[in-house]
Amino acid sequence: MPSSSNSYDNIHPGLSHRDALAILEQSLSELDSASDYYMAAAHLVNFPGKVTEDALLRLIENPSAEQAVNHARRKAVEVLGRLGTQRAIPCIGRCLRSDDRYLVENAAWALLQLQCQDAELHQAMCQRLSDPSQSRRVLIQALAGLGVRAALPVLQLLQDDENPGVRGAALAGVAQLTGDGSRLQDLEDHLTLPNQMDRQSAIQDLIDSRASWLLPSILKAPVSPVFRLRALRALWPVQDTQHAGLDLLACLDALMRDHPEDLVLVHCYDTEPTTSFLFEEFFGTDFSRCYLALATLKQRSPAELWPVFWKRWLEDAHNDYGAHYFFIKLLGSVVDWPSDALPTIQALLLEAINSKRPQFMKSKPAACLALNKHYHAIWSNDLQHWLSPDRSPNWELRYTAWMGVESIGGGKVLDRLLANLPEVLTCQDPDPFVDRKRQLLISENRVWKEP
Repeated sequence: MPSSSNSYDNIHPGLSHRDALAILEQSLSELDSASDYYMAAAHLVNFPGKVTEDALLRLIENPSAEQAVNHARRKAVEVLGRLGTQRAIPCIGRCLRSDDRYLVENAAWALLQLQCQDAELHQAMCQRLSDPSQSRRVLIQALAGLGVRAALPVLQLLQDDENPGVRGAALAGVAQLTGDGSRLQDLEDHLTLPNQMDRQSAIQDLIDSRASWLLPSILKAPVSPVFRLRALRALWPVQDTQHAGLDLLACLDALMRDHPEDLVLVHCYDTEPTTSFLFEEFFGTDFSRCYLALATLKQRSPAELWPVFWKRWLEDAHNDYGAHYFFIKLLGSVVDWPSDALPTIQALLLEAINSKRPQFMKSKPAACLALNKHYHAIWSNDLQHWLSPDRSPNWELRYTAWMGVESIGGGKVLDRLLANLPEVLTCQDPDPFVDRKRQLLISENRVWKEP
């Protein structure tokens, strides 16, 4: 399913608008790589306007059955949806009749982004729901998001489908279309299903159905913190500090610390695993297994951990964004690392905080907390940088920097630290979560108060 995130939009900064358009005008035999059409179509999201739209529409209408064209056609549909190109609706709608299930999926997603109100296209999506080979989950999400009540009979039948992703989307869709959330409790069980994709899908279904009363269970789901943070941001009532028995800042603090002990893990070990095996688990795609490995490694000797840690870091972890997060988490979870490892650990944490690679963003807050824990003087030196929205656009990093400030407690040490930070202390942070943290610290007089 396409993503609305823009983190990876401009991954070819050297490619101009003209160059991308020229690639789409070339024949397949003239391309340097079969993936060039796809790359060019994806890159055009950076250049809104009629010229871009015309080029993407021509690409969608290209009758070629070549795989390179098929892949690019799917991306063109997505980009037109993201650009809000209303005049593309008829062209995208024709894609619903395609034999390419992924093109149908992207077309349904794009029609949702464009808030398509064409009843014939709604009916075409309903008809595709009868085909199990289609991406029925995305079709359901599109129909529910568009408020198509004509889809209700089909969605009600799919509430008991054997596929958890389809079942969950149907449960959420019926709740959206009818306002009856009586069966949303069924989705709570999906949060601990064996398959991680099903757990992630359940969180999205609960977001779509606005089931904020299930936030306590969502925040314990063993998935990437990205999904749990997304749910908190989407479901938390804007003006409230307390909701569903939860405290907002306590939830945010727990999400940033991301301790395995705070989650409901799906897996357990039958026998005592080796340290090498546990590190290998960090490279898997199931976060429940990763968190279980982290919880187990935390109990082992740092002297035993460091040689294996460093070997795997050099081999793979430094460039594997999934494992990278858990390696950084482990650095902050263990005390008394060997003295000869401390300079290396400091360098790794600073590198993680300062990384500009978008796929490594979730390591930043973990690294900030670890640096504050192990190298407080180094952390203090860069505090002004990490608290600044202009210099640190990553809100999670700014939030964890405030957590570090809060951990100091008070006294002359804090006064000296904050002496050069009046602007950061007095200026509102653009992120409401970060600003609530800042305001709380000020209001409780724990860091600073205006004279």
